[in-house]
Amino acid sequence: MAAEQTFDVYRLPEEHDAVREAVRDVCAAKVAPHAAEADETGEFPQSSYDALRAADFHAPHIPVEYGGAGADALATAIVIEEVARVCASSSLIPAVNKLGTMPLILAGSEELKQRYLTRVASGEGMFSYCLSEPEAGSDAASMTTRAVRDGDHWVLNGVKRWI
Repeated sequence: MAAEQTFDVYRLPEEHDAVREAVRDVCAAKVAPHAAEADETGEFPQSSYDALRAADFHAPHIPVEYGGAGADALATAIVIEEVARVCASSSLIPAVNKLGTMPLILAGSEELKQRYLTRVASGEGMFSYCLSEPEAGSDAASMTTRAVRDGDHWVLNGVKRWI
C-alpha cells in the first residue's frame, strides 16, 4: 500500500474541512485582530464572542432541536482548535460552553434543556463550570465541595476558584 493511501484514513471528511475553513475565516477577520487586547486586559473578549455568535461558532455542539448548529464532537473540536490558533482566551468560549452544558445535554430534563440550551444556542446565555478548589486545584477526587439535598432544594457547601 502506498504511503499516500495509508494516510487517507486520517483525512477529515469534507464537511469537517468546510467547518475548519469557515471558522478559520471568521477568526482571521474578527478574532485575531483583538487577541492581543484580550491578553493584555484580561477582560472578556466581547468582540470575539460577537463574531463567534454571529457565525454560530460560540456553542456549535448545541443540538438542532434547541436552536443550535448540532455539530458533532469532531466539528466542535475543530472550532475550538481554530479559535485557539488565533486567540487562546477566545477559544474558551466554545470550549467552556460545551464543557458546562454537557451534563445538561446528557442528563438534564427536557424542561431544563429547553430553558437553558435554547438561550446558549441563541447567544442570550453562556455556561461555565467550577471545578478548582483552593486546596485541591483541579483534582476532582480531592475536592471537598458537596451538594446535599434538603427537602426540595440543594445546599451547596464549599469554595471554588478560577470559574
